[in-house]
Amino acid sequence: MRQLRDLDLNLLLVLREILQQGSVSAAARALRLSQPATSNALARLRRQFDDDLFVRGPRGMQATPLALLLAAPLDEALQRLAAAVNQPTRFDAASSSQRFTLALTDVGEVYFMPALLEHCARVAPALAIGSVRAGGQNLAEAMAAGRIDLAIGAFEDMAPGLLQRRLFSQPYVTLLRRQHPLARELSGGRIPLAAFKAARHLLVDNPASPYGQIAQALTRAGVRNFAHYSVPHFVAVPYIVSQADLLVTVPRKLAERAAAPFGLVMLTPPLRLPRLTTHVFWHRRVQGDAANIWLRRQLVSLFAEAG
Repeated sequence: MRQLRDLDLNLLLVLREILQQGSVSAAARALRLSQPATSNALARLRRQFDDDLFVRGPRGMQATPLALLLAAPLDEALQRLAAAVNQPTRFDAASSSQRFTLALTDVGEVYFMPALLEHCARVAPALAIGSVRAGGQNLAEAMAAGRIDLAIGAFEDMAPGLLQRRLFSQPYVTLLRRQHPLARELSGGRIPLAAFKAARHLLVDNPASPYGQIAQALTRAGVRNFAHYSVPHFVAVPYIVSQADLLVTVPRKLAERAAAPFGLVMLTPPLRLPRLTTHVFWHRRVQGDAANIWLRRQLVSLFAEAG
């Protein structure tokens, strides 16, 4: 049995052209080859198929039964291949129904998805966008396999095969409900260190997140009143703090989203805390992909900040 790997694609192009033209010289002109080169290609085809493929007749080159058997599937296959390699590089977002999958943290879903989906509903109404939880899988592997198109977050130690673009850097702030005793006593948006240390705190306890640095900073500053109050994700934080006299220190953009709807007050913590820098990540294999480029540009337009 012949193996496809043993066939030269260029020879198949010659075979199709002779089938269509009925002449070696005409096939040579159509392919912009010399007649000797085309005749040599036909000789190689005859050896590979162990068949004459074409014989001279009163009306030029006559195809053998094997050549006729090959004609239709060969033409269809080469047309499909030509269409595949000549696909347009332009991405028409307004008419595309392509689906994108984003890897986000829980706080990333809260911050990015509402604005992104509202924007896409206006400019790309047929587009489909879904998210998966970033911490649940190997991001580099999933992006290399095409299961995830983009990852957005303050991810550390990302694989070298991923490219990135900075979106913004943000500080941490402290949230508490308006009914909290401290909210009534404070002014100017700041809280003294002594009051901060004495208050009860809610901790987002997720060792895989950069937020672990905040727990360490609170501990170093002498804050001990968070040992019994913790949750693994940010999404529950506004619900809890709006109902209990607790302080919680969170990224500023989450605080800005949650403060008004949940009746919370935002304060500057009395500690030197690291900033949180968020990037959008993509795999090298989609660096030049028009659809992926379009989505990256939308994210930059909607969320990127200077500096």
